[in-house]
Amino acid sequence: MPKRVLLAGLFHETHTFLDGATGLSDFSLRVGDELFGAAGDGSPLSGVLEVAGARDWSLRPVIDLRATPSAIVDDAVFNFFWDQLAAAYERERRSGLDGIFLVLHGAMACPGFRDVEGELIDRIRALDGARELPICGVLDLHGNLSRRTIEQTQGLIAYRMNPHADARQAAVDAALLLDRILTSGRCPVSVFEPCPLMLPPTATATADEPMRTLEDLARKAEREDPDLAAVNVFAGYSFADTHDTGVSFSAVTFGDPARARRQLLRLRDDAIANRHQAHVVDEFLSDCIPMLLDCIARGKTPVALVEPADNIGGGAPGDAPTILRMLVDNRISGSAVVLNDPGAVAALARCAVGESSKLQLGGKASRFTDPPVELDVTLVSHSDGRFELEDRESHLASMSGVRIDMGPCAVVRAAGVTILLTSKKTPPFDLGQLRSQGIEPERLSVIGVKAAVAHRRAYDRIVKASFTVATPGPCSSDLLSFPYRHVRRPIDPLDDIASPAVR
Repeated sequence: MPKRVLLAGLFHETHTFLDGATGLSDFSLRVGDELFGAAGDGSPLSGVLEVAGARDWSLRPVIDLRATPSAIVDDAVFNFFWDQLAAAYERERRSGLDGIFLVLHGAMACPGFRDVEGELIDRIRALDGARELPICGVLDLHGNLSRRTIEQTQGLIAYRMNPHADARQAAVDAALLLDRILTSGRCPVSVFEPCPLMLPPTATATADEPMRTLEDLARKAEREDPDLAAVNVFAGYSFADTHDTGVSFSAVTFGDPARARRQLLRLRDDAIANRHQAHVVDEFLSDCIPMLLDCIARGKTPVALVEPADNIGGGAPGDAPTILRMLVDNRISGSAVVLNDPGAVAALARCAVGESSKLQLGGKASRFTDPPVELDVTLVSHSDGRFELEDRESHLASMSGVRIDMGPCAVVRAAGVTILLTSKKTPPFDLGQLRSQGIEPERLSVIGVKAAVAHRRAYDRIVKASFTVATPGPCSSDLLSFPYRHVRRPIDPLDDIASPAVR
C-alpha cells in the first residue's frame, strides 16, 4: 500500500525589531492540490514532491504559506495555518496516516508564541493518534531552533550551504529519511544542543569561518558513525529577539543518542573556542570610496558595494538610499542600484519612456535608514517585474522557486546611475533580476547589492572587487546595537562567555 503522508509548509524568517507586522495578505498561499504546482521549481517543496513520486507515496497536501523575511507575524497567520492543518489531519486520519512532512524555516515568530515551530510540533503531538507518527521535514540553516522542536521529531534536516544552493537537496534528503523510516519500521531519535553564540548574517557563509569548520566537523561525524542520519548546524537568525535565537546543533540517529550528543558537544565547544571569527565589522562606506574609485580608474570593474544593513533576505525593506546618494554625489556613471519603492513605480506609471520626472526615492519604509533622496530621473523602461532565475540552485529558489515576481517595475537613470525600482522587495540573489530589465551586470562599473552573503553565488562570478559596507539600516552586523530582551543569556557577543560555567 502507498504510504500516506500529510504535507504542509510554513516558511518565514521574522525580524522582530522591525516596525509593523506581517499579515496573511503578505504570504503566498497554496492549498490542497495547489502544492503540486511546485513540482520542478527548484524549491524545497519541489524536492519533497520529487521523492514522493519516486517512492509512490500517497501525498495528502494541505497548505503552504511563505513570505519574504519581514516584521513579526500576526498570530492570525499561524492560527489560519493551524486550523487548515488540524482539519486536514482529522479528515485524513480516518483512512490512516503513516507520517507527516513539514517544509519550515525555523525562525518564525508571532506575538503570542515566539517559537512558532515549537508551538506547531507541540500541537501536532497533542492531536488524537499523532503521538507516534514520524515527523520529518526541512529547515533553513538560519533557524533559531528549540529543544521541543527537535526532540519531538524524527528527521528535520537543515540546509548545509549558505548561499542556500542545496535547499531542494536538503528536502530530498529529509524525504528519503522519512521513506527509510516508513519502509524499515525503524524510528530514529533526534538530539539537540544549543550554543551561547549569535552570528550576524555576514558571519554565516559556509565558505568562511566559523561555519566552514563547523559544517566540516558535522560531515565528518556523519561519515564516522553510520547510525547518524544527519548532523545539523544552525547558524541562527540574529534579528529575532526570542529565547532560542542563536547557534545550535542537532542530530538524527538510529544508534546511541548519548554518542550523537557527544558529537554535538564537540561542535559546540569548537564554536565557543572560535567565537572571535564571528565578530564581523563592516567597513564605513566613506572609507571605501577611495578604493572604489581606484578600482574604476584601473578598469577593475564591476565592483560590488554590498550593504548588509539593508539586506532584503534578512528582512530589510530594500529601499535605503545611502549608496544611491553616494553614487550620484560622486558622479559614478555606469553604476546601478535596486530600490524597492512601489510609490515611485506608481508615480512613473503614466510617464513615457524618455520622459523626465522629479522623484523622492527610497528611505520611506524604515526608521533605521536615511531619508529619501530627491532626483531628476529619466524613465528607461516599464515592466511587469516577472523573471525566471538563471540559476535554478539560487538562494532565491529556496524561498520562492525559480519563477520570481518583483511586482510592477520601472528602470530610470539619474546622473549616470541606473536605478531599478521594484514594487515587491526582491533579494538580489540572481543576475536574472537585472538582465530581465535590460541591465547587463557585467558592463556596470559599480553595483549596489542589498544583501549579506546570499548574493555571492551570483555576483562573485562577475565582480572584480567587492566591499561590504556599513550603512544605516535594520540589519546591521553590529548586534550590540539591538535592544534584545528575550534572548537567552549569557550569549556572545552580548556577554562574556569565557567562564567555564557557561560551558
